[in-house]
Amino acid sequence: MNVLVVGGGGREHVLVWKLAKSPSVDKIYCTPGNAGIQKIADCTDIDPRDISSLVEFAKEKDIDLTVPGPEQPLVEGLVDEFRSNSLLAFGPDSKAARIEGSKAFSKDLMVRHGIPTARFDVFANPANAQKFADNLGYPVVIKADGLAAGKGAVICADAEEAAEAIDTIMVEQKFGKAGEKVVVEEFLEGTELSIFAIVSGMDILMLPPSQDHKAVYDGDKGPNTGGMGAYSPVSAVSDKDLAVIERDIIVQTVHAMVSEGCPFSGVLYAGLMLTSKGPHVLEFNCRFGDPEAQVVIPRYRGDFAKLLYAAASGDLEQANIVPDIDPRAAVCVVLASGGYPLSYKKGYPITGLDGIEDEDVTVFHAGTRMKLDQVVTAGGRVLGVTALGSSITEARSRAYAAVSAIEFDGVHFRTDIGRRERG
Repeated sequence: MNVLVVGGGGREHVLVWKLAKSPSVDKIYCTPGNAGIQKIADCTDIDPRDISSLVEFAKEKDIDLTVPGPEQPLVEGLVDEFRSNSLLAFGPDSKAARIEGSKAFSKDLMVRHGIPTARFDVFANPANAQKFADNLGYPVVIKADGLAAGKGAVICADAEEAAEAIDTIMVEQKFGKAGEKVVVEEFLEGTELSIFAIVSGMDILMLPPSQDHKAVYDGDKGPNTGGMGAYSPVSAVSDKDLAVIERDIIVQTVHAMVSEGCPFSGVLYAGLMLTSKGPHVLEFNCRFGDPEAQVVIPRYRGDFAKLLYAAASGDLEQANIVPDIDPRAAVCVVLASGGYPLSYKKGYPITGLDGIEDEDVTVFHAGTRMKLDQVVTAGGRVLGVTALGSSITEARSRAYAAVSAIEFDGVHFRTDIGRRERG
């Protein structure tokens, strides 16, 4: 196959890296890519939201499978447009992508079909949102209804923080049209968990769980980011828990989407909270998580291209794919620009990338580019250092050993990724 990966972050790098290992793949293209991706794929500078140009590129290069990384092109109809041009793309069409594109749609779907989630309501009026938050009791979670690059959810400890969050999202419109409505929901306590399921209509293949670290500083302090690291597997979730999650959340959601006339295809990403009353859904996404993908995908030992192609073409069940999962643990530590997730500078040279010799460590590029012959910083999250090990402890040790070899001006990373795991 000729494969096109759309996007240029860490998630897209791990997708390209894994697809390049597939015996089903002859050639990989990526747009726009980054300094790491361009070493293993042909990169071209097309904006991921320029769907018409992507279609033309796919036709020109005889692309057999397109794999979009970010959510925005999916919500805006990339799969719809590809299908109308007889091109195959892995992901949901725009109707199904609403499960991420509109939190109001997603929450209403869960209520209608009995899928466990936090109590909530949706508001287009700031005063009404504030009143509901006060009545619900603090802490509460305020979320922009639309896409906000993983930064549109705010945990509010009191009425003052809720008012500030509502004002930022709805009045100041920090996230643009995504904040025209907000979801106000109860704060759930427990252990967070990320689950990826490869879905094709009614057919499902579950991938191993992972846990993200969203806050920018150690101890889960500071503002939320797109993710500062992740690990897999997660000891807090038992086989019994996973069976309940699959039966009561993933299967129910997949069936609900079919019954609502918007069958899902692609990766259904469930952000969950393991509460004292069982697993509850925090949110659904319609694409791989970042950096969770950097610890889950390396543990998949089968033909990854064959898996995605089967799902995209509606042949997941017929393909009879049995997931082969590496029993080893994986830990990813994100190296970010100083100041992220607020203001930060770009263009700093990165050194030490060539000095990492551990074969069980892979550095996935996120915000990087080439400046002459030098890799330089080009984003908030710059690199994701992923290591495999016989345990989380061993994987952590390998990951942080590699992190210590990498330098750029202002580099920031958390030192506690995976520390909550004892094994």
